[in-house]
Amino acid sequence: MAELIIALDLAADDARRLLDRIPEARWVKVGSILFTREGPPLVRELAARGLQVFLDLKWHDIPHTVAGAVESAADLGVAMATVHCLGGSDMMREAARASAGRVGVVGVTVLTSHSATDYGATLGRGGEVVLLDEVARLAGAARATGLRGIVCSPLEVATVRGTLGPAAWVVVPGIRRSGDPAGDQVRTATPEAAARAGASHLVVGRPILQAGDPRSVFREMAAAAGG
Repeated sequence: MAELIIALDLAADDARRLLDRIPEARWVKVGSILFTREGPPLVRELAARGLQVFLDLKWHDIPHTVAGAVESAADLGVAMATVHCLGGSDMMREAARASAGRVGVVGVTVLTSHSATDYGATLGRGGEVVLLDEVARLAGAARATGLRGIVCSPLEVATVRGTLGPAAWVVVPGIRRSGDPAGDQVRTATPEAAARAGASHLVVGRPILQAGDPRSVFREMAAAAGG
């Protein structure tokens, strides 16, 4: 079974109306756009609704700064937050320490919008890189520093689950039903496939947000994920 996280990539009032229509929702994601517009008050409001808040800001900074951000997220009642694995082991270790068991910190490995060619270019490596190997390497680093888990595309779930063990969180964006447009996601899978491979949390945005009946789509995808 994997938890379904609704990505609230829309205006605050629209997010409230959406959640009113989906009483079964347990997890929501607040990303950079919504958090920049609304800030901590919205996070507190969502937590007060009884929702588990995934604060997806992908912190990548010096260890002291990231540790302070994690502590602030815990004070807000956030259930999960992201750091970027490319910030390095010292940064991830400080994030894990600062969480103090109050917030699950997960490390972003390789964004689902990356292809092998453009990721290689981003890192200054000639040609393509093997994304599976890169994700596995970063997942191993996250595990060694004490993070609660990692974020990866659906295509790497089975490999990282073997690296991280059964208790770690494996958070997976890029979830689409058969026939859903991929949008700017390059590496995608169905909720059934991702859950079967070992994902613990599935992040879904546009297939729910753009649906005429978002509750129906949520329930369909949650059932497919085993929820």
